[in-house]
Amino acid sequence: MTVSDLKLPAVTPTDSIDWKAIPSPAFVLDESRLRRNLALISAVQRASGAQIIVAFKGFAMWSVFPLLREYGITGATASSLNEAILAREELQGEVHVYAPAYSEEDFPRILDLADHIVFNSFAQWERFRPQVEAARAAGKALHVGLRINPEYAEVETDLYNPAGPFSRLGVTRREFRPELLDGIDGLHFHTLCEKDSDTLERTLEVVERNFGEFLPRMRWVNFGGGHLMTREGYDLERLVRVVRAFREKWDVHVILEPGSAFGWQTGWLVSSVLDVVHNVKDIALLDISVSAHMPDVLEMPYRPRILGARDPGEGQETHREAHDVPPGFPYIIGGTTCLAGDVVGEYVFDQPLNVGDRVVFDDMIHYTMVKTTFFNGVKHPDIGILHRDGTYERVKTFGYEEFKAKLS
Repeated sequence: MTVSDLKLPAVTPTDSIDWKAIPSPAFVLDESRLRRNLALISAVQRASGAQIIVAFKGFAMWSVFPLLREYGITGATASSLNEAILAREELQGEVHVYAPAYSEEDFPRILDLADHIVFNSFAQWERFRPQVEAARAAGKALHVGLRINPEYAEVETDLYNPAGPFSRLGVTRREFRPELLDGIDGLHFHTLCEKDSDTLERTLEVVERNFGEFLPRMRWVNFGGGHLMTREGYDLERLVRVVRAFREKWDVHVILEPGSAFGWQTGWLVSSVLDVVHNVKDIALLDISVSAHMPDVLEMPYRPRILGARDPGEGQETHREAHDVPPGFPYIIGGTTCLAGDVVGEYVFDQPLNVGDRVVFDDMIHYTMVKTTFFNGVKHPDIGILHRDGTYERVKTFGYEEFKAKLS
């Protein structure tokens, strides 16, 4: 059986969920959807022979880490001391660390926590090499890698393009210093952003062309993140084939570190209508903030889906005339901060919105909780889990103390 033929666990239908029973606002992870993703990721790991670890920058909901371990996810990639501590304490597996730069203050603790450390430049490697060599001499088993920049990417948004012009992330071929590779046993690159495996295949061709002469000296290669293998239509068989071919060709251990793939389509941001105002158009104000609670909507930017709502004009292509479009009630959806641009956009609902009605944003688990802020001191959404038996567990509530703790 191929990975594509894998029978995935059933998921909870959204129309069976009592949204009113979930206190608002809340990030709600659905256990059944997470298990579906984990089953697929685990199958890819087995079929490809790669090690798949979770990138905390995209998904770090530690209350469900026991589920990750259940499906054979035994490592995490961290980009800071705090994430490294979380990986060691809560995931309790391998700790892989990469940061664009390490500070003298943090590095000794990172060195103590890490199983893999990746340096962003030869200058950082030279600066911290004495500490690495001392740790190895004292018996610490430590893999050390260098991030390379293939100067090739297919990322449309500059904000998320690690290989764009003048990127600070990774060493380019013209800046590469082979004479400093002693002590380095792996290479790392990260150029993908929610891409399919065909992009990875083309990227590897560039990596081999620019850095292939150094691969025989390496024990492992980290392909970074951005492998959205849990998205419907992703070419899983190509991914398996590409990874296995690279492993066999270069005799290296391959590591993948997706973040979005773990949390993809696993839950929602549940919000409530606080007020409806009118300024030429009806505007619904919610008890969440676009900028504080789902910042990628503004940064990417992208338009999130709202359950039970549609885009203005949606459906016209299936009707002979515009007036044949099913009637609806359009609203501009906005947050509750004082930021003028704290707005999602305009949506059409089948029924008028009233104070207290739930508005549920889809696919709000990856790159949301990890990027939230307490801007304006607005109420921060709970974090909860919808279990397979239909019960809801509120695992975290935020209050004044969390807000105050970020200030002085």
